[in-house]
Amino acid sequence: MNSITQDMKYRQSLVEFALRHGVWKASRRHNRARSYIYFWLARYDGNIESLACQSRRPHRHPNQHTEQEIKLLRDMCRRNPTLGRVELWCRLRKRGYKRSLSGLYRILYKLNLQTKPKKKVYKPKPYQQMTFPGERIQVDVKIVPKACKVGEAAQERLVQYTAIDEFTRLRYLKAYQEQNTYSSKDFLLSMVNYYTRLGIEVHCIQTDNGLEFTNRLISSQTTRLTAFETTAQTLGIKLKHIRPYTPRHNGKVERSHREDVKRFYSRRTFYSYEDFARQLTAWQSRSNRLPMRPLGFLSPVEFLNEYSVQHV
Repeated sequence: MNSITQDMKYRQSLVEFALRHGVWKASRRHNRARSYIYFWLARYDGNIESLACQSRRPHRHPNQHTEQEIKLLRDMCRRNPTLGRVELWCRLRKRGYKRSLSGLYRILYKLNLQTKPKKKVYKPKPYQQMTFPGERIQVDVKIVPKACKVGEAAQERLVQYTAIDEFTRLRYLKAYQEQNTYSSKDFLLSMVNYYTRLGIEVHCIQTDNGLEFTNRLISSQTTRLTAFETTAQTLGIKLKHIRPYTPRHNGKVERSHREDVKRFYSRRTFYSYEDFARQLTAWQSRSNRLPMRPLGFLSPVEFLNEYSVQHV
């Protein structure tokens, strides 16, 4: 016994009082059932360690594997070490084994005849910190939730294009009715114009592999550039696509979309495309003035202003 608990000390005082004065008086004094006192009296041998709680797990179970089944299982695994579990189960059933496949899995792990496959642990790569505004901008698209659309807007498809500068976290939002490469082209031109007015030169744009951005995952059109890619080449902007089905690589824009759901879409209602575009523009101005922990509790606008003053 590694430690003596308060419960063990209490049981010791209880049984010693019962030994001196009787079980009935111990039951009245400690407000315990006599069966409880008789239980610990039978276990008590004079040492406090004997009053420790023991496992209540049963020693046997009516459905547990028999010795013959375990011997058959050990022999089969020893003679056929490379058998898969399904093939092993089928061979065992031909020899009288009547357990289920899941029961076989459990006993294999319990007897250490097979080891559980190790789960692949994701090891994040070190993030490359941006050093100046416009070095890399993440772009993504968010579908407007149906619950926000009423009236005329309920029959329309509304999408939000989002761009966020990785260095300053400054965002540019624009509303569209379609999610295609032509909307992406228009958004790219508007985004570059927006950041240029703020003194930010766009060097690289990072997107996912959606068809509104690229055709590189379509085998029949891998060499055909979309309007978005053609426009980026014309403007001299480098394009970078994240790994397929890995949205965490575009984490900043994905995180900003989660904040949009929490702070914007959960509280707003849109009656038309024009109404949505107007409210989204107001939300862009508001979100760019919210303090952020990665920026030292400055807003993206304040952080950009301080950077501009220091690098004049």
